[in-house]
Amino acid sequence: MPSIRFGDIPRDKSVPQQDKRTASPTHLLPLRCFAPSASAAGRCLLHQQEAATSSNGVSDQISRHSGGETMDEAAAGQRASPLLAKNDGSSYGEESQSLLEEQEPQVKTKQSGWRAPSIILGLECLESMAFNGIATNLVVYIRSVLHGGIASSASTSSLWYGTSFFVPILGATIADTYWGNYKTVLISFIIKVIMKYRCTFQGTVFITVGAFLPSAPALCNTESCSSMNGTQHLVYFSGLYLTAIGCGGVRSALLPLGADQFNNDSSLDIQKRRNFFSLFYICVIFGVITSGTIVVWIQENVSWAIGYGVATACIALALIGFLVGTPIFRRHEPHGSPVRSVFQVIVASFRNLALELPADSSLLYEVRRKNTQKSEPKLAHTDDFRFLDKAAIMSDLSLDQDSCTSPWRICTVTQVEELKILIRLLPIWATGIFFCVGISQMHTTFIQQGTVMNTKIGSLSIPAASLYSFEVICVTFWVFLVNKVIIPVTRACFANGAEMTQLQRIGIGRFLMIFAMAIAAFLEMKRLESVQGGDQPLSIAWQLPQYFIIAGAECFTIITQLEFFHGQAPDSMKSMLTAFALLTTALGNYFSSAIITLIARVTGTWHSPGWIPDDLNKGHLDYYYWCLAAISAVNFVVYIYFASKYKLKKAVIQV
Repeated sequence: MPSIRFGDIPRDKSVPQQDKRTASPTHLLPLRCFAPSASAAGRCLLHQQEAATSSNGVSDQISRHSGGETMDEAAAGQRASPLLAKNDGSSYGEESQSLLEEQEPQVKTKQSGWRAPSIILGLECLESMAFNGIATNLVVYIRSVLHGGIASSASTSSLWYGTSFFVPILGATIADTYWGNYKTVLISFIIKVIMKYRCTFQGTVFITVGAFLPSAPALCNTESCSSMNGTQHLVYFSGLYLTAIGCGGVRSALLPLGADQFNNDSSLDIQKRRNFFSLFYICVIFGVITSGTIVVWIQENVSWAIGYGVATACIALALIGFLVGTPIFRRHEPHGSPVRSVFQVIVASFRNLALELPADSSLLYEVRRKNTQKSEPKLAHTDDFRFLDKAAIMSDLSLDQDSCTSPWRICTVTQVEELKILIRLLPIWATGIFFCVGISQMHTTFIQQGTVMNTKIGSLSIPAASLYSFEVICVTFWVFLVNKVIIPVTRACFANGAEMTQLQRIGIGRFLMIFAMAIAAFLEMKRLESVQGGDQPLSIAWQLPQYFIIAGAECFTIITQLEFFHGQAPDSMKSMLTAFALLTTALGNYFSSAIITLIARVTGTWHSPGWIPDDLNKGHLDYYYWCLAAISAVNFVVYIYFASKYKLKKAVIQV
């Protein structure tokens, strides 16, 4: 293979070397720094060698290049190790596929089985049931058992629910920096078991006390009834919010831990990992449905204590299953603080503001760690956001000030590229928030629309909220359709067996959301016409098409987005970017609430009672849906623009 001029990426010890006789403890790699003069580069190399012996600084892991070349030759980059570029976005849509397996068939990669991923999928089912066993009926518990007011109950429930989606950012930071995914999940499960037990016990206490106070009504708004013991509130809500903290650790680390069970260098494992992401999401919504039916029924018809006990039992079983699966889990060590690395690049860029970038990007600074058993792939240099490249420039001034090894003065190309990845992902992530505004309608306005329709289908009375179960079934159907039909068909139709990329699949989901909102608007128009004409209300069955389309949008976008963010994330930020991908759901709900509030107030001022009054027969919910369709259309156009400009992550491996 011809030599690719990139920089000093070390030889992977798992790949056979061409000439082992040249290997020695003094093996040097070509210098990867820009210096105004060869002498400066020579001094830089001496600094790096000294740092390597003391294991300090960002350049403490550089070893000596074999062949006896001079310092000046190394600085000029006249000799480079043979490298292999691994593009994490091939034309086949496998953004995480390694080209090493294709180019080096002699390298045998062990295929991963489904034992460990299957355990993790089961854990997610139990965790989702446990979380939603509390979240689904929390507002009712606060209102009926704790005797909270209507507004305060809704506010408390919303605040806790929102917190449970923001805490994963903290959990992801801890996982990526200190504990790793395995330890983060383990500690989070332990916290959840303890705190859910406290919630269960506390619920039992409240119900027992209520049995001895028959004069206290189940629901009331009186001041005496709403006033509760401060200690009881402190114990219950401290346990509730510590449960949210436990949820944060599990949500941020369990999915990346499952994805880590597959080998990046095996094309078969890459396909398995795609199926894993789909199955993981199905497990999430399976837990939502199970808790929303079985657990809620137990809480309201049998006992709150038993209902919370079921949630506690689920998370206890998850902890036991996690411990049982420990011997077969593949674990990766944390890579250090990703936040600190980001700030180091920014600071170094400004400190090197006056320096001129070299025309040859291979002269920028790159190092490897010493004593690593296997060479970690470095990120290839890209030409956008060139200002950040200044962080990887080596100057005479930095050498004279003995700051060659300071990570706040000079950063590696890989560090710079990690920050560039975050910048590229930001607009893709932002469009995901507006997409989730449409998804949130299933839990709000779709239900309200269904309540004013004829809920009779034959002899059965169908609650409007139960149609969400139909959407879950549709998501499962769409997953099967995409993986077993659509993708194989595109692979057969496109040249060279290419298939849709992850960005294309996400775009399809964004596009389907436009149709889902348009169908909902058209249905509302017809419903209002039937009401104004004095006809029978339309059947709730007419809502099924919009649920079916939105399920397809969810399948194409949400599932693929999780896979895409995990694949594009730098190794030091896998958990963090997974948490940010999940955060779009919470932010979408918040934006939806803000949009509804704004439209209700503005339209209520223009024309009473507005578009979304208490009596939907007197409003224009269809106008609201048309607005969401327009927002989804603009969101789709913005996404197409940034997706077309997106540069996929490309790793560089020496062979």
